[in-house]
Amino acid sequence: MMIGMKVRIHRGAKEIGGSCVEVESAGERILIDAGMPLNLPMGASPSPIDVDGRSLRAIIISHPHLDHYGLLRWTPTASVMMGAAARRILQAASPFMPYPTPSLIGPDLVDRQAVQIGPFCIKPFLMDHSAYDAYSLLIEADGRRILYSGDFRAHGRKHNAFERLISFPPENIDALLLEGTTLARKASEIIPKSEDDLEEEFERIFRTTDGLALVNTSGQNIDRLVTIYRACLKTGRTLVFDLYTALILEATGNPKIPQSHWKGTAVCIPHRQRIQIKENRWFDALERHSGQRLYVKKDLAKKPSKYALIFRGLWMSDLERADCLKSAGLIHSQWEGYLKEERFKAIDDWRQRHRMAFYQVHTSGHASPTDLVRLSVALASKVLVPIHTSVPECFEAHFQNVVRHADGEWWDV
Repeated sequence: MMIGMKVRIHRGAKEIGGSCVEVESAGERILIDAGMPLNLPMGASPSPIDVDGRSLRAIIISHPHLDHYGLLRWTPTASVMMGAAARRILQAASPFMPYPTPSLIGPDLVDRQAVQIGPFCIKPFLMDHSAYDAYSLLIEADGRRILYSGDFRAHGRKHNAFERLISFPPENIDALLLEGTTLARKASEIIPKSEDDLEEEFERIFRTTDGLALVNTSGQNIDRLVTIYRACLKTGRTLVFDLYTALILEATGNPKIPQSHWKGTAVCIPHRQRIQIKENRWFDALERHSGQRLYVKKDLAKKPSKYALIFRGLWMSDLERADCLKSAGLIHSQWEGYLKEERFKAIDDWRQRHRMAFYQVHTSGHASPTDLVRLSVALASKVLVPIHTSVPECFEAHFQNVVRHADGEWWDV
């Protein structure tokens, strides 16, 4: 008797972010990702995921971005599978977040090591993405096989992971759930720069900026922090970051990733973070990362041209009071769409008041259409299902065997 495998996309069939996919076989089920919708208003409570908690065996988180794990708090309790480094990063970040951390207890995903959960065999493939420790996921049950691409790219510092997958792809894929973030972008945006390209841009800006270089980037974009650090070494600047970023870098567990004790790095604590440290008694963490600690007035303000600071809005008042913004430059190294948000408008108003130069230095965390096609050709799945895209109707122009499914629709593999 054939039991089969059924799938439904809870969210992601026609939007970027908030990804969640349910897979069912033999009356048991798993969730692949439990993402927070990107369009959820600040402070609003999301709708919980409608899944039978009694038969839910595991939640597999492909990578540590909020739009892929942020609904864990509103999901029935189950074993949470994710990469070991991704789990440590979320645990390190959680004290700084405005919401409590969900349970993250469960087995680790390890590149190409299969795990059996009930009727499901789950095999992860390490991928290149702007999130550290990101995976594509092969799910097999009752002779059926789906591959969930997760979010990935082929132009980052781990591009060899993508090349390895398409050189030695899993076979007999019944359905490929393929992200299509970049399919909605302008033609001028779909040939991505590499991190090496960005390194050259940072180096040029650091050399031509007479004052402090402020880099507005995510402390969890490890590839980007490596890029900035390398540019600092080439230009004689010290890379300065706060305790949050120091703890994220430490959580990678990777001896090749810059750390607070490395040559050419330093930790500096903004006032608002000092309050957090005192209130939460994070003194051990602070001591662990204070070997090369700097101070805004004592160090940054004396010779700002020596430093590149990983910047967030909480730094504005500290830097202003210390009067160390003369000839400074602000580099936005995130998706340019964020510039339309209120928090970034406030930063830009502040930047303009201080007559700082502005630069945009960024590359996407998502695969170009060309690389999406390369993956689809290598996997040669029987059907290709759009996900993590705002333009599912564009898939037919790029891929064969496209079958679109609506959010909430069950379908047989």
